[in-house]
Amino acid sequence: MKGYWYIIPVSVTLSFLTKSLMNYWFLGLFLIWLFYLYHKQRLGMFPILLSLIVSLFFTWYIPSPTQLENASPHLLEKKDHQMIGRITSPIVENRESLQFLLKDKSHDNTVQVVYFNGEHDTASATGLLHTLKYGATCEVKGVIEVPDQSTNPGQFNYRQYLTTKGIHYQLVVNQIFDMKCSGSGYMHRVYKLRDNLITYVVKKLPENTSAWLSAIVFGDDSLLPKDTIELFQRWSLSHLLAISGLHVGLVLALLYFTLVRLFGLTKENAQWSILLFLPLYAVLAGGEPSVIRASAMGFVFIALNKLHIKWSVSDVLSFIFLLLLIVDKYIIYQIGFQFSFLVTFGILLSHKWLLQNGSSFFQMLKLSFISQLMILPIYLAYFSTFQPFSILLNMIIVPYFSFFLIPSLFILFILSPVKPIASIISSLVNFLQEYMLAFVTYIDSSFSASLTTGTLPLSITAIYYVFFFLLMKNLHYKNLIKAFGYGILLVVVLLSGAIKPYVSDIGYVTMLDIGQGDAFVLELPYRKGVVLIDAGASFSFDSGEPTEKVYKQVIKPYLLSRGINKIDAIFISHEDTDHNGSLSFIMEEFKVDAVVVSQFYEFAIQDIASLNKSGVELLRLKENTSVEIGGESFKILGPKKDQNSSNANSLVVYGELGGESWLFTGDIGVEEERILLLDYPDLKVDILKVAHHGSNTSTDDEFIQQLRPKYALISAGKNNRYGHPTQEVINTLEKYEITVLRTDQDGAVQFRFKKGNQGTFYRQLP
Repeated sequence: MKGYWYIIPVSVTLSFLTKSLMNYWFLGLFLIWLFYLYHKQRLGMFPILLSLIVSLFFTWYIPSPTQLENASPHLLEKKDHQMIGRITSPIVENRESLQFLLKDKSHDNTVQVVYFNGEHDTASATGLLHTLKYGATCEVKGVIEVPDQSTNPGQFNYRQYLTTKGIHYQLVVNQIFDMKCSGSGYMHRVYKLRDNLITYVVKKLPENTSAWLSAIVFGDDSLLPKDTIELFQRWSLSHLLAISGLHVGLVLALLYFTLVRLFGLTKENAQWSILLFLPLYAVLAGGEPSVIRASAMGFVFIALNKLHIKWSVSDVLSFIFLLLLIVDKYIIYQIGFQFSFLVTFGILLSHKWLLQNGSSFFQMLKLSFISQLMILPIYLAYFSTFQPFSILLNMIIVPYFSFFLIPSLFILFILSPVKPIASIISSLVNFLQEYMLAFVTYIDSSFSASLTTGTLPLSITAIYYVFFFLLMKNLHYKNLIKAFGYGILLVVVLLSGAIKPYVSDIGYVTMLDIGQGDAFVLELPYRKGVVLIDAGASFSFDSGEPTEKVYKQVIKPYLLSRGINKIDAIFISHEDTDHNGSLSFIMEEFKVDAVVVSQFYEFAIQDIASLNKSGVELLRLKENTSVEIGGESFKILGPKKDQNSSNANSLVVYGELGGESWLFTGDIGVEEERILLLDYPDLKVDILKVAHHGSNTSTDDEFIQQLRPKYALISAGKNNRYGHPTQEVINTLEKYEITVLRTDQDGAVQFRFKKGNQGTFYRQLP
């Protein structure tokens, strides 16, 4: 079995995929693979039986997504809840809220306690906050809530995220005095030490340097500018901000050198010191899966060396994989765990090619190349888009981080008490970081050519990894021509994911759930056109300006998940933020050909600037005119004249998609509806976008009686303060037996159709 322990983690992974995706191809392929190894006499019967037993155990042990969703229903029986338990996480506090995990003693459930910050202007309230410590025993009163789930395709699912950590409920605390805690655990001291060290760094060093040092040394990137983090995410450089094997290896090398050379410890004592230090550093560095994996590997290797036991790297990695899963059965759902083990496995698979002749710098380039290709399909599953040039950029930036920035920041931290030396290192780091960021920003603005595929289908992902392994195999044996061929096939596989919408005869009309606002996305078959009708946003109560929250959390993730990076036209009905607030954000990041508005639309200054900057064509269309997009005609039915009101001046758009006629009405009122009936007495529609979110100022009985739609779409926020849609409107629609689909109850609503055929509606929420 020695040297073949990697078969166990592979069997566990395939079992997990079989169970979570309900796809038994994985199980079949696994059994065929085991039979092949046995037939080739590379494995005996015992390893095969052990693999099957371990696979069955973890199939039972690791919960499937369905099991996660259905866990612990009994707490919902009583919304108001008093819980006694122990804090099992660091206390996370920001300007808006305070959060921690509490393990309930009576039911053995872990809940997320959330308190939305108020004004702590009393000494007793401040004192209570100081009693919240890791390991403290607490009595907490609050309201039990199920975390919000995603209501749109492509949207981050917060409920699912918490369930993959074993958390099924939130306990929302109304008053700070409803949390009474005492005591603490030993881990509190470790986390307190981490907080103190970060505070020390912030006070001791310049702002820019301390932000980078906190991220690289302690795994806390909260001090880095938001734009920098997003820039690194776009170019697949985020792994440099997450502490990994590279960071841990450099820490061990620096620590070993310091202990032996500067403090005169023997090699034996230095190794014992490192064994004691590694578990502590794993926590000080943030405790993420990547740093735990790297620290555990370092610990095991040193321990085995002291016991004079020789294990291969793959065996050690396999042992740690199993150990982490046994300790935390939810960890396999974490992206950091997946990326860390995939990259490490890919490096082990390619280690002979990596060590083939070449300089250390060239080996680093190859390492970056392998790491990027190994996680690419999984990366696309999470982020839907990828910068092909990021592989080349990583080959430049990774060596800079490895050979200069990471060692410099660790040395700076160690020598920070020596002010003259710390000042010199800090200045050098700042100087080079400015040039590094300027270089990446220049690449971002000049060479951005993102490949937006959406999530790759399972079949394409499987084919990708087959070609990737064949590529690595041929590089290993120096069959460069075959390796080049498999590299080309890898590119073809990725492009096949990107071109899938262009060969699909299915179209979509999606009413996104953006709360109290409108955003419709129309995707024509064969990707002949992508059209948005309205793109609303929430607004800041402080400034009254649109915020990017809706765009970042709903609109952008949906567009990327559908493989969309170009929009043919955006129709904006009128000037209200809940209909046009995300327009400028979309034009900044997506190619938009045209913006369509009425002749009476008045642009805000920032929207004019965005239009001019992005070179988007502006179309001001009059009533009874049409615009053709991708072979489909969109006719403007209103406004006919200026009504001196943004709502009344809403653009009314008529179109035919999927064998159905559609009418998008913006926020028009009863008077505008009557004008439409007079101007178009024969107007009938199958699907009506109900005006003004279902307000009783619209959707008049006479209007519905003439149109006689089969479906009514209402975009309204859940529990919104306006009471939309009103019962009066619902009664009118029900009177004419119209099927009502509404975002506050159904989440996003999607109509899928084939060209020339009738389609079907689907709700995001069951």
